[in-house]
Amino acid sequence: ENAAGALWVLAVNADTQVAIAAAGGIGPLGELARSGTRVAKENAAGTLWNLAVNADNRVAIATAGGIGPLVELTRSGTSVAKENAAGALRNLSFNADNR
Repeated sequence: ENAAGALWVLAVNADTQVAIAAAGGIGPLGELARSGTRVAKENAAGTLWNLAVNADNRVAIATAGGIGPLVELTRSGTSVAKENAAGALRNLSFNADNR
C-alpha cells in the first residue's frame, strides 16, 4: 500500500517510469490493483496511470494483464480508484492494440 503510493509519486519522472518497469514493477502493481486494500488499489491505479505515459509501459501493462483490473476499478472502486483507473485506461488507449 505505502510502496505503491511512493511509486505513484516517483512515476511522474520519465526515467523512473522506465526504472519501475525494468525492475519488474508492472505485474505486481496490476495484481495490487486487482486484490489489494482500498488504498492499495487507489495507489496502484495511480502508479499505472503515470507509468502508462511511457509507450513501452503501455505495452507492458497490457501484456501483464493490467487492463482488466483497471476496468474493474472503474466499475467498483472508490472515487479515487475510479479516477486513477480511468486515467490509466486513457493513457493505455494511446496504443491502438489496447483499444
